[in-house]
Amino acid sequence: MHLSSIKTTKKIEGQLKGRNLLTLLDYTSEEIDYLLQTALIMKKDTKAGKLPPILQGKTLGMIFEKHSTRTRISFEVGMIQLGGHAMFMNAKDLQIGRGESVYDTGNVLSGYLDAVMIRANSHEMVKELALHSSIPVINGLTDIFHPCQALADLLTMIEVKGSVAGKKLAYVGDGNNVAHSLVIGAAHMGMHVAVATPEGFEFNQDLFVKAKKIAEMTGGSVMQTYNPVEAVESADVVYTDVWTSMGQEEEAAARLEAFKGFQINDQLVSHAKKNYMFLHCLPAHREEEVATSVIDGPNSYVFQQAENRLHAQKAVLAALL
Repeated sequence: MHLSSIKTTKKIEGQLKGRNLLTLLDYTSEEIDYLLQTALIMKKDTKAGKLPPILQGKTLGMIFEKHSTRTRISFEVGMIQLGGHAMFMNAKDLQIGRGESVYDTGNVLSGYLDAVMIRANSHEMVKELALHSSIPVINGLTDIFHPCQALADLLTMIEVKGSVAGKKLAYVGDGNNVAHSLVIGAAHMGMHVAVATPEGFEFNQDLFVKAKKIAEMTGGSVMQTYNPVEAVESADVVYTDVWTSMGQEEEAAARLEAFKGFQINDQLVSHAKKNYMFLHCLPAHREEEVATSVIDGPNSYVFQQAENRLHAQKAVLAALL
């Protein structure tokens, strides 16, 4: 490695240690690239049985207000693989679930743990927890952002496509937390991003402006449309998420009606490049937001993507701790 590259790596390592991960807006493009390159190395070392226990003696507290499969298992296994320990805590079982202040909780947990990962309903609450904690706080999902998912998504794209700069990413569906973090992350990587949503389910406009500014600095671009075909045209990557997220179950029928025409199916992906890759953060509702023929087809990388939650998050844990 060139001496300047070593100095840059050391500088970024110093910048990341002790930081929170609440949103990718708080990170530079170089820092995100460092996390992704670290994740690639860690995945290779894990497969070869050579991953060193660099977090031995460290404990991650995991607070959950929402159900989880991938987030809980990947963080817990990731800490074990790095030599540390992860502790599952259902928010309902903690005093915060019956009225203890976020201020008190943050200060108390900081005395016991080395870091906190929280999967919560409110992003504002997670920001407050980070404010009152002296240890790193990692966002495992909130109503606005899902940064760990976006890192796994980008890692999968890099594994399949190589460099993603200049590649086109089409996101079709609800302008939700997954979309927010995905588009911000892709903008950091210099991708050309097209977001297609139904009217009334648009991408957050303040975040759209911020993602657009990032893309201008990295040579990428970000655009919005109500036309899925326009978004998917010549796309290298096609991505979707469920139309009804946790907590929106009462809106399910109305959402099914609103999202008609936004299903990722064989007809829609015929407008993408022949070697396009399909991604979905899971869980998926087959024959709603995506046709079975697509998600279970040869262009789908959803299980590789799910596994990469583990490796991307190990890179985050190693960098922050």
